[in-house]
Formats: sequence, structure tokens, C-alpha cells
Amino acid sequence: MTLRKIIHIDMDAFYASIEQRDNPELRGKPIAVGHAEQRGVVAAASYEARKFGVRSAMSSLKAKQLCPQLIFVPGRMAVYQAVSQQIHEIFHLYTDIIEPISLDEAFLDVTNNKFDIPLAVDIAKDIKRRIKEELGLIASAGISYNKFLAKIASDYRKPDGLCTIHPNQALSFIASLPIESFWGVGPVTAKKMHSIGIHKGYDLQQYSLEQLKDLFGKAGELYYYCSKGIDLRPVEATRIRKSVGCEHTLEKDITAQSSVIIELYHVVTELVERLEKHQFAGNTLTLKIKFYDFTQITRSITQSEKLHSLGQILPLAKQLLKEVDYTIRPIRLIGLTVSNPKEEKDISNQWVQLEIDFKEQEDWG
Repeated sequence: MTLRKIIHIDMDAFYASIEQRDNPELRGKPIAVGHAEQRGVVAAASYEARKFGVRSAMSSLKAKQLCPQLIFVPGRMAVYQAVSQQIHEIFHLYTDIIEPISLDEAFLDVTNNKFDIPLAVDIAKDIKRRIKEELGLIASAGISYNKFLAKIASDYRKPDGLCTIHPNQALSFIASLPIESFWGVGPVTAKKMHSIGIHKGYDLQQYSLEQLKDLFGKAGELYYYCSKGIDLRPVEATRIRKSVGCEHTLEKDITAQSSVIIELYHVVTELVERLEKHQFAGNTLTLKIKFYDFTQITRSITQSEKLHSLGQILPLAKQLLKEVDYTIRPIRLIGLTVSNPKEEKDISNQWVQLEIDFKEQEDWG
């Protein structure tokens, strides 16, 4: 089969780097984009702050405890969006097959690029150079023959990273990966894997498809194919919106049922407004609750009818809330998401087991 040439670009500490670029006094200092008040949350942290353990989504209070000299800077989303657009203009110099993941990362398919550059790594180098020279920012790039490996490669040598995973190297590279690096493996799944002796990609490679399906359900297919270096998802230039959601961090932790219902109503109201704005409807409603200690749970319900109105969503949200015990754990955040806009396809229709010829290919990469 013909292998694609995929690049994953990930901007390094994007929001924080823009603030340091635009304010020379912040350069070389630990900064966090967000608000310093007690209920604040870190949206992004500079690498100087990350050395102290400061991370995005961390409470501002904890971040300040870890790094007393941390400087908080208010976010400027309009600026970040404008810079993201400039970055995409650079991408389009090379290819129009671009799949944005967020403001600061995207996949590019450069198999057939506008300059007929044979090696994807040369394109990645040039993109990194242009971003640095024209925008004053640093990007990391990963190159491989599919999205899974390109994403892994871009994370491998951050910041300012450049890593190519050649087809000949893929299986040995995957074997060395900690299991937490695999898509879909969060803390709970990682703990389960560790309990049965799966710590690295090599351990995962020893399991058959049926064994992994028995252990992890449909997700087991994803783990199996990734462990074999197979990811057939194309880079999608036009991404279909798959969900719309919103969440509220409360001014103070709450346990009173009346207060929780009122806050839930506010979230539902905002969600309905967003659904109307994006002209979106889906069949699944997911409730997210984050407690005072930052632990969180989700509860979901799927309906046959498309969900888009207050009259539909509010009763379902209340129904999901009944499954949550918050009497002894005060609630810090409430979120709701509508997703699953069409019937989900079975994952077996998305993944096809192929034998990939990993013989030397001189023009790859």
C-alpha cells in the first residue's frame, strides 16, 4: 500500500508564548494565562512555570503554591485566534489538506505538496522556520505515515521538537512507548493495564485483537491497531462538528440541592443557546461534575430523538444529576455536552487490518 506523509504541528506553550512574545518583560519568567483569584484556573503555562509543576486546568491557588513567583496574565482569545490564522496561512503554502485539532495544533497531509518536496521532514523544518521568523513563536513537529504516530512524534522532543518515525522504525518505537502515550488510555485505563502487566507498547503488542476486545471492549480494537502501527484515519480538511458543550466553574462549592438545580438550569440555558448558534443537534447528553477536590465524573444518556431544545435537555440533565451523590462532596464545576449527531458506526468499519510492507522506501519521510 502507498504510505501517506503526515505532519503533526503542535505550538509550544501557545498562549503563554504569545504573551511572552508581546511583552518582553515576561520572557524567561514563569507565567500562567488565567486569573489569580482563588476560583481561577490556569489556561496555559510557560515552560518556565512547567518546571515547577504548573499545568493547564490546574487551580490558580495550587499553581501559586507550586510556584510562588508565578505571574498571571489575562487571556486574550481574539489575539490567539488571529495568530492561529497566521499559522494556518503558513500551512497552506504547502498543502490544503489540513485538519485543525485546536488553535495550536493541526495535522497536515503533505504526500502531494505544492512544492513537490520529496521529504516530509524538510517541509516540517521549513514550517517551523517560518513560524519562528515570521511570528516569533516555536513549534514542535512530528512526521510519520499516520496520524497516531505523527502525534506521538510531535510530543517526543518538545519543546522545539522535530521527530520522524519511519515505517521501518514504527513497531520498535511503539514497543518502547509508555502505555499512557496511547490514544484513549487515561488514568483509569492505564491503571487497569498496569494491573495485568501492560506497561509499554511492547506489552500491548503481545495481545491478540480478541483478547484486547474482551478486556476493553471496542476500545480494545483501537489499542490493538495502534500497537501494530496501523491508523487508517485520513487527514480531514473539513472537520464535521461532533459535539457542542459548555461548563461553569462556580463561585463557591455547593451541596444544596436547590443551588445545584439552579446552576444546572443556567448551564442548560447556555448550552441551548450554543446549539442554536452552531445549528447543531445530537442524540447523546453528557453531564460532567467536578468536585471540590478536582475529582470528576461524567454521566451520559442517549435518546432516539435529536436533542436541541430546553424542553428536551433540562429533564434529561436533571435525570443524570440524580445519579450523582454530591451530599458529602461539594460541586465545583458543572458541564453539559450534546454529542453523537448521527448513529455511531461500529469501529470495525473504521479499522481494517492490513499487512504493511515496511521495506526501505528511499523517498519516504
